Amino acid sequence: MPRSASSAVDKALDLIEAVARADRPRRLGELAQAVGLHRATAYRVLLDLVARGWVLRVGEHYLPGAAALQVSRAAAANSLAALGHPVLARLAQDTDMMVNLQVLEADRSRVVDAVRPARLQMISDLVGEALPVHRFAGPLALVAQLDPAAREPYLVPAREAGYPLDGPQGLRVDLDRARADGYALERGRNDKLIASISRAVVSPGGVPLCAVTVVGPDAEFDDARVARLRERLAEAGAALGTTLTTLTGDGSSP
Repeated sequence: MPRSASSAVDKALDLIEAVARADRPRRLGELAQAVGLHRATAYRVLLDLVARGWVLRVGEHYLPGAAALQVSRAAAANSLAALGHPVLARLAQDTDMMVNLQVLEADRSRVVDAVRPARLQMISDLVGEALPVHRFAGPLALVAQLDPAAREPYLVPAREAGYPLDGPQGLRVDLDRARADGYALERGRNDKLIASISRAVVSPGGVPLCAVTVVGPDAEFDDARVARLRERLAEAGAALGTTLTTLTGDGSSP
């Protein structure tokens, strides 16, 4: 049931939350219905939120804006990273590889934490970096869990970079494969010497909360090692998912 919007602050916060929690970009009518506002009222409030950067309007759809992402980025770094760090540390110790934690933003994923063994200090941990879906396993695993319409903003950087979206080698095929398989494997797209495999942590409602990614030398990613990494990632993802869904109740958002 939507909360009562009895003040301007209530209305604005209700709409920010509705945009942030949506599993795909929503239209005006959907947002108004979700928060229990008339369309005209929701439209006026959204105009102000767009002007202030809390909401981004793309055509007829609304996405989290730059201001919301700055806040969510800080929150992710200070809370999700803290919750996930023990899981990352165990996985890094078990695999002797670098492990990172990523969350989705407007058109990329962002690395919010990483654990890097001493032997892999030459590999950048990318903490704080925003990663495009066509070059890294983490965003590929996360975006694969979205429906086709919600994936579209994440395809823009690939399109701008000239990366193929369609056809046998296209990004859409990679996304469908990762969704069906549950894992995203990246070898040679960003660095020919580095490989990575990632698995998204998904809420009971199907929303991708974060992704756990294992990164290491490509030469060590033989079939047997990849099979073991899949097992370890599944265990780590289950542990982190239990923690997050317990904290959020219904698991609708981190």
